[in-house]
Amino acid sequence: MNQLIATIACVAVIIGLFVLDRDTTTRTSKALWIPLLWMLINGSRPVSMWSQNDPTNLLAVQYTEGSPVDAAVYGILIATAVLVLISRSRQVQLFLQKNGPILVFFSYCLLSISWSDYSLVGLKRWIKAFGDFAMILIILTDPNSQAAMRRFFSRASFILMPASLLLIKFYPALGRTFNQWTWIPMYTGVTTNKNSLGVICMVCGLGSLWSLIGTYEQRMMPRRLARLIAHGSFVALSTYLIVKADSMTSLSCLVMGGVVMVMTTQKWIAGRASGVNALVAGSIALPLVAVFVSSAGELLQSLGRNSTLTGRTGIWKAVLSLHTNPLVGTGFETFWLGERLQRVWDMTEKGIQEAHNGYLEVYLNLGWIGVVLMIGLIVVGYRHALAIFRYDPQAGRLRLAFITAGVIYSLTEAGFRMMNPIWIALLLTTTCIPASLRVKNRQQVTKHPAVQAALRRQTRILQ
Repeated sequence: MNQLIATIACVAVIIGLFVLDRDTTTRTSKALWIPLLWMLINGSRPVSMWSQNDPTNLLAVQYTEGSPVDAAVYGILIATAVLVLISRSRQVQLFLQKNGPILVFFSYCLLSISWSDYSLVGLKRWIKAFGDFAMILIILTDPNSQAAMRRFFSRASFILMPASLLLIKFYPALGRTFNQWTWIPMYTGVTTNKNSLGVICMVCGLGSLWSLIGTYEQRMMPRRLARLIAHGSFVALSTYLIVKADSMTSLSCLVMGGVVMVMTTQKWIAGRASGVNALVAGSIALPLVAVFVSSAGELLQSLGRNSTLTGRTGIWKAVLSLHTNPLVGTGFETFWLGERLQRVWDMTEKGIQEAHNGYLEVYLNLGWIGVVLMIGLIVVGYRHALAIFRYDPQAGRLRLAFITAGVIYSLTEAGFRMMNPIWIALLLTTTCIPASLRVKNRQQVTKHPAVQAALRRQTRILQ
């Protein structure tokens, strides 16, 4: 099969998936395409990089000036998102009132720019980080936010997963690269490195698993079998691509998040808050022990990794040796610039652009204050997720799974950085939904013909 035929087949599959998953009984806003485009760009590679076979050639631009093309694309998407949110000002106001920890964190990030050595760069990056929040608000303020969330993850999966497989198999110049030291081939798909492919597969895989479970539970859903096959196939495809990319962190997060999602369908766990708490705590504790506690890295070695976490411990020592301000850090998203960047490269290897630990990354940029605010955001978000799970298990289990995956992922990767797919998913699932909108969303769900048919059937049985 040549490239042209493979491309046509891939496009046909994507179109077919969109048609198959279409639900004419549930309507979502057309504005949902804005956060979807945002996710597609950040889940693959910047627009300017698609013309570059070797993304490392753009390192200098990426760390300082940025690309004018990318700036224009992001600017248009953010401006369009703001216009949509202005038209939904009443719902947005309710969200802002109920999400103080997120507002405090973003406000502190903006304030930290004032003591940064690269204030202009920090401001540009904060605007993009604000774009993340604006995009998730578009999803959550949709007239049917749960359906919007499902379509957001499904559509991202339908495009990014087949496209990644296409590039790996038929466009190796775009979908593959080589380790600069060993020259072993690495699979990147639509992204720029194997870890980025791993994280987008993990996010899409959890989203597909959520849709699979939701479809399985709705016995009266139209075209149920076809949807089960579609979403089940994407769970398998996401797992295959993660294994192909050899991204062990993302695979662990997919497994642990998936365990939380599946186990919360069991009544003996879902019926008690203590059972859910124990499940989430256990899912986080296992990789935590494997990374930081296990003797001589025995658990890591059993997973094909060494006790240095593939050089991560050396990076941690290098960045901590720079002795940044422990209280407030260097300023939002500006640690990896200028002299600091070069010094880390001298101590490790050229091309490093993250601390490979989300908590350490926050510490370097925002200090202990930032770390405390981030942990507070996660804790409050978990409480919201647990509250949602009590009255709507289907919506709540996705939030619990992504919080679990986000906490685990950030042990060995910079999961809390702006525009990172796992950060976008974490923001989406930790944001509190106002009570008035919960009721409205619940009413939208019960209006679904499949749900009404099931309720009528239950009524007849009871009679």
